[in-house]
Amino acid sequence: MTRHRRALGGALTLAAAAATATALTVHHTPGRAAAAAATPSDPSGGADHGRLREILRRLTTRDGAPGALLQYRDRTGDTVLTGGDADITRHAPMRPDSRFRIGSMTKPFVATVVLQLAGEHRVALDAPVERYLPGVVRGHGNDGRVITVRQLLQHTSGVPDYLTYLSPLDILKDPTAHHDTRDLVNLALAHPPTFAPGTGWRYSNTGYLLTGMLIERVTGHTYAEEIHRRIIAPLDLDGTSLPGDSPRIPGPHPRGYARPGEDAPLLDTTAVNPSAAGAAGEMISTGTDINRFFDALVRGALLRPAQLREMTRTRPTGHPDGTAYGLGLESRPLPCGGLYWGHTGDMLGFETMGGATRDGAQATVMVNLGPGGPDAQSADMKAAIETALCLPRPTTAH
Repeated sequence: MTRHRRALGGALTLAAAAATATALTVHHTPGRAAAAAATPSDPSGGADHGRLREILRRLTTRDGAPGALLQYRDRTGDTVLTGGDADITRHAPMRPDSRFRIGSMTKPFVATVVLQLAGEHRVALDAPVERYLPGVVRGHGNDGRVITVRQLLQHTSGVPDYLTYLSPLDILKDPTAHHDTRDLVNLALAHPPTFAPGTGWRYSNTGYLLTGMLIERVTGHTYAEEIHRRIIAPLDLDGTSLPGDSPRIPGPHPRGYARPGEDAPLLDTTAVNPSAAGAAGEMISTGTDINRFFDALVRGALLRPAQLREMTRTRPTGHPDGTAYGLGLESRPLPCGGLYWGHTGDMLGFETMGGATRDGAQATVMVNLGPGGPDAQSADMKAAIETALCLPRPTTAH
């Protein structure tokens, strides 16, 4: 749902039992362009590939995640690195085709639908939310008449984040229970705004619950139906789904785990009703599908040029690494120069991160621990993405 919740309760101290080294597996699938490219004889070789393997080892040892997956793509095809356990009881290895909960990486999908609607002149980004959701955003200083659609998408609305008042522990008291979107919105609106609309930036999952409601009001279909029709089906994202109230992860998948407190044993959180996240973070996907989506998005296959420009008009978030936020899409500087576009996500049992560059590099990383991972876990995931996106590009053979 949100990338800011690190633990269920209390600080995390890395358990000594997590320090056992695990095997790492490399899977490489040549792409259609591979025949024309100077493909290295060992796709997992080289200093940068070695660094990626070391990062994955850290994620599954020092950082304490049971298992990890990194998938990246260049013109030679797809490479998937997997390590650790998909299931700590059976010690099953992580599969390269694993499906997993992507949390807030749902937001770029939702934002893409809204921007498509803007391109169809069915939504105006700078119109007040009141136009589409009359009477919904009210109370304690929150007012949909002065909050715009753009501000919901960019986290500049000042609407409080409902997850400030609904903790993961609350959800895990009854993990398969349904959570009504309007109830979650009202939970947030029972509190004053974080700031006046447009005067600050603060991540708010509530804004995306409202955006999902807006899509339904404008189209007459749920946001899930519109995401499937407009994005999943056209891009053939076969491993991607919006489960609604289903607690299951369909297809091959690792178990998801959380650490409920300092030195606490891992808690299996695989079966959870994702209605607690809704349009802010309910989706399930794969490394292949996330990479394909971000590549299509940043290279203009999903949005008209005017709407893509709107999506990628960013404002600083105040994070020291230079992260800026557009409309449902983050930009981050790369150590090798330039930017990449993507998002991060946390959902009970999983932490994810993914992105793509405009010249075709793509990378996604997942660990099956969240919340409860140390800050080093997020830092190493970020390092994995940056290293993969900065790999030397193969040159075309003549």
